[in-house]
Amino acid sequence: MSITRRQLGLGAAAVAAGAAGVGVAWQRLRPTDVTTEAERAFWLSRFDGPNGESVELAAWRGQPVLVNFWATWCPPCVEELPLLNAFYRANAPQGWQVLGLAVDQPSAVRGFLRKLPLDFPVGMAGLAGTELSRSLGNPSGGLPYTIVLGREGTVLHRKIGQVSEADLALWVQLG
Repeated sequence: MSITRRQLGLGAAAVAAGAAGVGVAWQRLRPTDVTTEAERAFWLSRFDGPNGESVELAAWRGQPVLVNFWATWCPPCVEELPLLNAFYRANAPQGWQVLGLAVDQPSAVRGFLRKLPLDFPVGMAGLAGTELSRSLGNPSGGLPYTIVLGREGTVLHRKIGQVSEADLALWVQLG
């Protein structure tokens, strides 16, 4: 069985098209830079908790903070919440704070938290949470999206998609 030049040419074109598609997807979905202004505005933010309590970010300034944008309708978000909860329990004594920002309806979040209580605070970001995540380096507004802010208040790490134990281990070392 011999391969013709035409078949080789078509194969090379297919590989090139696939590589171009991957490149375009990476450019579109990779985290973007975060401006100092976006970080400053973030620290001035205040959210209502699921039960009406106030969640003010300024209280955590000077601590490493992991912020996770999530929703009850997002399977990878729901899947990673127990891992984030375990991270919080293990690292809170070292000064770490975790904040879940729910890009969702308050009633859905309250119902979800009755089934899976979380030890860390949850803020109700609603649809505005999508724009907030974009300002913090999430160009597509996709979920889940996680950022880590250092003690200086600047974004040190960003991840679009589900976090892993390896991510958390690295972030806690560098945070």
